[in-house]
Amino acid sequence: MGKRLAAALTAALVLCAGGVPALAEDVADITALETAAKVDDSFPAKSAILIEQETGRVLFEKNADEQLPPASITKIMTLLLTMEALDSGRITLDDMVTCSEHAQSMGGSQIWFEEGEQLSVDDLLKATAISSANDASVALGEYLAGSEDAFVEQMNERARQLGMTNTIFVNASGLDAEGHLTTARDIATMSRELLNHPLITNYSSVWISELRDGKTQLVNTNKLVRFYDGCTGLKTGTTNGAGSCLAASATRKGMSLVAVTLGSATSADRFSAARGLLDYGFSNYARVELPALENLAPVKVKGGVEQQVEVVCEPPKAVIVRSADKDKIEQEAKILPDVEAPVEEGQVLGKVVVHVGDETICEYQLLAALPVAKMTFFKAFGKLFNNLISM
Repeated sequence: MGKRLAAALTAALVLCAGGVPALAEDVADITALETAAKVDDSFPAKSAILIEQETGRVLFEKNADEQLPPASITKIMTLLLTMEALDSGRITLDDMVTCSEHAQSMGGSQIWFEEGEQLSVDDLLKATAISSANDASVALGEYLAGSEDAFVEQMNERARQLGMTNTIFVNASGLDAEGHLTTARDIATMSRELLNHPLITNYSSVWISELRDGKTQLVNTNKLVRFYDGCTGLKTGTTNGAGSCLAASATRKGMSLVAVTLGSATSADRFSAARGLLDYGFSNYARVELPALENLAPVKVKGGVEQQVEVVCEPPKAVIVRSADKDKIEQEAKILPDVEAPVEEGQVLGKVVVHVGDETICEYQLLAALPVAKMTFFKAFGKLFNNLISM
């Protein structure tokens, strides 16, 4: 009874604000979040994964490589390609996009974008990210590539570049289509890439917005945005073929997580599953910044104009470890005893293994600080001559 009343009040408020609301995947629900699902193989999703955004470390997975239809989570790729076009200067947020007959025909979640009507890229990003509007998403794709088919080719090419080996896109909206498949792991990959564009959270983290001078109301289909502390997005998806899906992102205490759940039976199940994953990650893991190693021994150079070369390293900004292990991190340098000249600047001379006990967290390279040329007769003679002069 309480949930129905809250939903009714939401609808009334939207209508009172003026105009017709955009049709969303799910009725906007302002009730509190469902209880977090237990993070094990019993939680309510066919497939799931939890990763840390900065490092990509996998914190939990369940059937993460099973190909499944993603519904409107597809739009993460649409949003990514739009963000990249903005960053490159190909388009601007103020560009006006004219709706085509094809975009208008999408159906499902929509903002009733009519053929010949114009909206800005900014407005279409709002509609796509907040209300999951199919007409807006397809219009963006057509604007970037000329047609939805051409845009789908770009989507698949970008997926290949990102290593999304189990993904095949057939459309830009996520509507059910034969062969339109991806995996929880691949979705986490493209979500992580999208979140590298800070502008996206100006849209994905918004709970309520509007278009057409307030005539069209937008309510986010992702209730985590309203109720989950630190939520930054990212995208819901619901179709008959896909079930209820969610790619959720959140940041707390400097650590950012991405949780993907596919194939839940109900919308409540997907939010329960995603919340459970995020709660699990924030409760059990910590982000720890790594100090750079100091006083690294130089490496001997055989046959070089210098007898040794200094070693430098660039450790990752941070590592993700279990909270109980954050004070147990060790870095072990493994350096070559010597190297043959010539040595190039940046040449790999060893590695650092970051570990907690017997568990390796990550590795990074040790590099030559400067080049060292190979010794020749003439270089040896010149060096001897210079030494004699300086005596």
